[in-house]
Amino acid sequence: MRKIDRFKLIDTIGRELQSRMTYSDIDIYLKGFGIDVSSKKTSGANSKWVYSKEILSNEPDNIIIALADELELEHSYKGPKNIDLSDSKFWLPNCFRLFLSHLSSFKVQTSLLQKAIKYYGISGFVAHEDIEPTKEWLTEIEKALFSMDALAAILMPGFHESNWTDHEVGVAVGRDVLVIPIRRGLDPYGFIGKYQGLQAKDRTVSQVASAIFEIVLANPKTKTKMLDCLVSQFLMSGNISDAKHWLEVLGKVGTLSERHSEKLRESFSSNDIISKNDIIRNAANDLLKKHGMEPVPDLSEETFVSDEIPF
Repeated sequence: MRKIDRFKLIDTIGRELQSRMTYSDIDIYLKGFGIDVSSKKTSGANSKWVYSKEILSNEPDNIIIALADELELEHSYKGPKNIDLSDSKFWLPNCFRLFLSHLSSFKVQTSLLQKAIKYYGISGFVAHEDIEPTKEWLTEIEKALFSMDALAAILMPGFHESNWTDHEVGVAVGRDVLVIPIRRGLDPYGFIGKYQGLQAKDRTVSQVASAIFEIVLANPKTKTKMLDCLVSQFLMSGNISDAKHWLEVLGKVGTLSERHSEKLRESFSSNDIISKNDIIRNAANDLLKKHGMEPVPDLSEETFVSDEIPF
């Protein structure tokens, strides 16, 4: 990467972090990439943009590119961002993207898991379900692999012998995205051997889905993206039933960051469906109170101003 291009990309990342995060959120987020923020500099103390640039100034190019990719910033360097998803419909909008790597003999159960995780705002990719018959299946799988936020490997006898499943796991390891080994008769091995894995034996599909959600929320690589998706789903609710559902899921979150709480509070009034419903407003306030935030604005208390008053 040319020095001037590196400078411009770091500058863009800094501005994006400034607009989306608090100082503490920036620290937590960058730590997730293995960046040391302990030796904080002081010249950028009054600017999150400058602060971010100073921290990133000595980081290697691959970290800078990985940050740009995850923040979905445009750049010309090879990476997941350059996969064209314009004509693909396998990811649900505003959802966390989870690739479900499985043997074809387990496709029925995997499809049921795909439906179960949707409850938590997780869009699961299952090759035999999500690739249109007219599409080049290998190209579509590649698109999913290079745009996923995490991969769940359903480990069972025969998984290791399959070239396809091992390749899918290999892409996840190479991209350094979260891999969730789901143990169903086979323990994690190779590069994913360091993970304990999720034991699926004697668990129902819904219990496995709930455990996946908890893992995604607990991992620093995926927590921010998962919370982004949940807050966005709530704020974009098209009806009261959906709003209640997403508040219920948000209620399962142990810690809601200051940034996500502020976004929920500040954008609440932009959706008339939720902002004008007392039940939803009260439930949202209970959630914000739980995380130490001020309540959402009550539009019914706004002073009415007649448009007949002379200008």
